[in-house]
Amino acid sequence: MILPVMKLKKSLGQHILVSQGVLERISECLNFGKDDTVVEIGGGTGNLTRELLKREMKRLVVLEIDKRMIEMLKSIEDERLEIIEADARSYRFCSLGEDLYVIGNLPYNAYSFIIENVIRHRVCINEACFLLQKEVAERIEGKRNVGWLSLLVRSFYEVEYVMTVPPRFFRPPPKVNSGLIKMRRLHKGEDIDTNKYVKLLKMLFADRRKMLRKKVDEHVLNKCGVDPEARAEELNPEDTLCIYNYMEEKL
Repeated sequence: MILPVMKLKKSLGQHILVSQGVLERISECLNFGKDDTVVEIGGGTGNLTRELLKREMKRLVVLEIDKRMIEMLKSIEDERLEIIEADARSYRFCSLGEDLYVIGNLPYNAYSFIIENVIRHRVCINEACFLLQKEVAERIEGKRNVGWLSLLVRSFYEVEYVMTVPPRFFRPPPKVNSGLIKMRRLHKGEDIDTNKYVKLLKMLFADRRKMLRKKVDEHVLNKCGVDPEARAEELNPEDTLCIYNYMEEKL
């Protein structure tokens, strides 16, 4: 059942997905089983929540920040459902256990903070599927205009672009297409300090026109096989992880 959309808050960047077919596709994105815990970010009116609950799982935890939406979610009767009033930008995902599966239609004005927080809790998040602006999804996948967030995600997760979702499937319709990405944990770099790594990545992308040798010691770049005259967007995750290993103590 697709519920009607109440008046949404622009401050929360809310766009509710109302296409049954698309909801079904998204609900099938994650590879969880009957003994797993799934976390939905931003349950909203419960459209995706209901689709997810059609599948076998141990528990579905929905994080929602809007009290009005929480009241709507409470109308869903399922003993596996747990609703938590929380901000996904700072929520401690690992408090829910290990081997989590995270999914959500992320608000356009908070996606980077949420994804960064997911990376901070990567040791307990096996997979994630997020609906984002199409351009953002493509950047994170690494196919266009690579930025610091793309390298952060791809350093620890394999990213797959799953599908494009047009504005007509939302209420209210956003001004751009959306894209669904799937992230699978690579089980590496678990000892890396995320704060330091993010600091390095943001430093590398602070002025895209500058050559890397203006930002990083050429000795380090040569050790990592990186062209000193390259720009930040030419880097791949292996490059930035290598640079981090040499610069960690200075960050």
